[in-house]
Amino acid sequence: MPQKIANQVPDQPRVLMVSMRNLKLHVSRSAPYEFEDVICGCDTVDLISPNFNDHLFKITNKIANQAAKIIKNGEFIKSLINYHCEVNKEYDVFFFFCQSIQDILVLNSIKGWRDKCRYAICWLDELWAKDIDSWKVQLRLLKNFDHIFMNFTSSVHQVADIVQCPCYSIAYGVNTINFCPHPRDLYRCIDILSVGRRSVVTHQALLKHTEQENFFYIYDTIKDLYMLDYRYHRSLYTNFVKRSRYMIVNKAKFDLSGQSNSQEEVGPRFFEGAAGGTIMLGVSPKCEAFNDNFDWSDAVIDIPFDCPDISNMISDLDAQPERLAKIRQDNIINSLLRHDWVYRWEKILATVGLDITPQMLERKAYLRKLTEMVNVPESCDHQPQVSLVN
Repeated sequence: MPQKIANQVPDQPRVLMVSMRNLKLHVSRSAPYEFEDVICGCDTVDLISPNFNDHLFKITNKIANQAAKIIKNGEFIKSLINYHCEVNKEYDVFFFFCQSIQDILVLNSIKGWRDKCRYAICWLDELWAKDIDSWKVQLRLLKNFDHIFMNFTSSVHQVADIVQCPCYSIAYGVNTINFCPHPRDLYRCIDILSVGRRSVVTHQALLKHTEQENFFYIYDTIKDLYMLDYRYHRSLYTNFVKRSRYMIVNKAKFDLSGQSNSQEEVGPRFFEGAAGGTIMLGVSPKCEAFNDNFDWSDAVIDIPFDCPDISNMISDLDAQPERLAKIRQDNIINSLLRHDWVYRWEKILATVGLDITPQMLERKAYLRKLTEMVNVPESCDHQPQVSLVN
């Protein structure tokens, strides 16, 4: 069935989007802001991004959410002090990427967002099933939306029971164009990359290996990671990933799981690592969402979370260049064809019966073109010979 293309009228955006980009600057926010940028690039969008002191917002947002819980109603409580925005145009879609359910109170400072928009859509990110009951007051505010999309699939049904509107499971995504190491074949100068939570045992083994061998290991060294500019951070991280031979990945909040949290979900790291063509090492989630989205061979090479023998495992893999080249190629191609943010936006639009845009078609065509350039040489991991002349 041929795709329908939206009839676009100049200077008449059909999407109204609210972004937290000026309020929340933790590194975990960079991926949703990347998604918002992709939407802005392939659709017609008016963007509302409230300006407020981010340090003060931590306080006002916390107080507002506590107050909502106490009075058991968040409908009239505002987390933004002395901020007011009124929507005075009509749109087909209102879209809000709600990474934390605590973000929802921001919408109380934006008048008319529901009345002026034909459809209201929320992407609710990272809500653990064990935490749902403690956020019922905030979740009830989602009843103002027509559709809720969630990337934590095990939480969907509980949320649907509370908000009483259609809730859907949706996979995370990535800007695969930026993460793709082609059309230029990039030299993978980083041996292994590890960001976020990590095993102390594996980390110590890698540190020891860097002391004994010519081995470049990149890892986090500071606490409470906040960005000066999300675009700069995303660019730096993207370049790390597509220049890394190996990358440590684990299911979402792996080191917090156990008796108190047995829920297994797919974090964004898997989509980012695959798109960058790195070899992913770690503990893959045992869930349907992972099996559906990473159903090719060796998408993740499973190793124990605590892996004191990781250097030998890497040496064994280095001795299999044909296998590594195949993994890289499969990771990149599957990502380009399945996991770009444009496919997520297309799914969202299809849910409310809206047509895709010419820009979306152009992006999808370019993604297909990039797959034709992906030909990973077996020697791409080998370090170039450098001659030093005195």
